[in-house]
Amino acid sequence: MTTEEHVVLVDRDGHALGTAPKLAVHGRETPLHLAFSSYVFDHEGRVLLTRRADSKLTWPGIWTNSCCGHPLPGEPLERAVERRLSYELGLAMDRVDLMLPAFSYRAVMANGIVEHELCPVYRVTVTSPAVPNPAEVGETMWMPWKEFAEGVRNGLLAVSPWCQEQVPLLADLGADPLTWHPASPAELPPAARP
Repeated sequence: MTTEEHVVLVDRDGHALGTAPKLAVHGRETPLHLAFSSYVFDHEGRVLLTRRADSKLTWPGIWTNSCCGHPLPGEPLERAVERRLSYELGLAMDRVDLMLPAFSYRAVMANGIVEHELCPVYRVTVTSPAVPNPAEVGETMWMPWKEFAEGVRNGLLAVSPWCQEQVPLLADLGADPLTWHPASPAELPPAARP
């Protein structure tokens, strides 16, 4: 017997309001809920991009950052990042750092489905190769960060709406993603603090 996955609902200030089934919250009236985005880098500063599986409910087949997901109720965000990277890409993390603690966005697909997330962003470094789970990831590609960031900023690369918003914020942290200074976990929204 499998248990239905729940997400943490939050208010605009990042306080937990309760939980709801994950499948029930992604629709035309998606409430704000807790999530995360991660950007995986190798030790050469290349970023791992993923094309979302065609079976995904939101933005199927679209290129995006390495991995996104939702923490389970009570699960620390770093643990959720680790869990989803292992499940989606077969990756073990060398290091995980909080970069954008309060990132939030709302995006609407052409069919009316809304994504509405309070979504802290993490930098992850790895040395192991990615082994994509086809249920989650259609394709992967490593790209030099500078080339990727410039492509997104100049509109030359089509990526998910959250990635489109996150990349300029990350690029503002400096040219070399391996030297970005991490944010403090104390800056996380209350519902996401350890």
